Amino acid sequence: MNGPIHIEGTTVINKLSAEFIGTFWLVFGGCGSAVLAAAFPELGIGFAGVALAFGLTVLTMVYAVGPISGGHFNPAVSLGLAIGGRFSWGELIPYWIAQVLGGFVAALILYAIASGKADWVPGGFASNGYGANSPGGYSLFACFLIEVVLTAGFLLVILGATSPKAPAGFAGIAIGLALTLIHLVSIPVTNTSVNPARSTAVASSPKPARPASSGSSGWRRSSARPSAR
Repeated sequence: MNGPIHIEGTTVINKLSAEFIGTFWLVFGGCGSAVLAAAFPELGIGFAGVALAFGLTVLTMVYAVGPISGGHFNPAVSLGLAIGGRFSWGELIPYWIAQVLGGFVAALILYAIASGKADWVPGGFASNGYGANSPGGYSLFACFLIEVVLTAGFLLVILGATSPKAPAGFAGIAIGLALTLIHLVSIPVTNTSVNPARSTAVASSPKPARPASSGSSGWRRSSARPSAR
């Protein structure tokens, strides 16, 4: 096992369960760090901490369940691997369903935990956005462009790190660090997606109505905005 590639000889239910668990971990750990820890008074982890958290979720799950499913945890990754001939087209839709469900369950549990704080305000709940919903107020075009470029770069790293010519056993490290870098670059722009399952999960989570003047999305609509230190 050199990384997130298609694994033969494993039952479909095991593969889908692994994708569910891995995507759950990514959303719960990554978005959880943004919602619960990023702006914690005096000790908040900020942008850098959230970026690292997302990278660590992928790194850990690539090694934990990657040998079962290939460790995609991302519909865009599954599609890219299928296009590259590294994954079966016949399993693409089931993988997507497992990934979206895993992310959605993680978002529900995260919401239940976060809402247990008496004065917690849900805000954007680590959701992605542009314009008024972009942490830095970036335009739709700018947000679209950075997501396309970074998703393509992420897939390039995955394909290269899992190539038979790459050193065995290091793919998870390269992929996790790549996702960390991606978040360091794009959190101020879109809150970083590069993963439709992650974006869908938090966008579809329950949010009570809030005043129109309460701010924008993501960092600015969390309980407090962290500094990018």
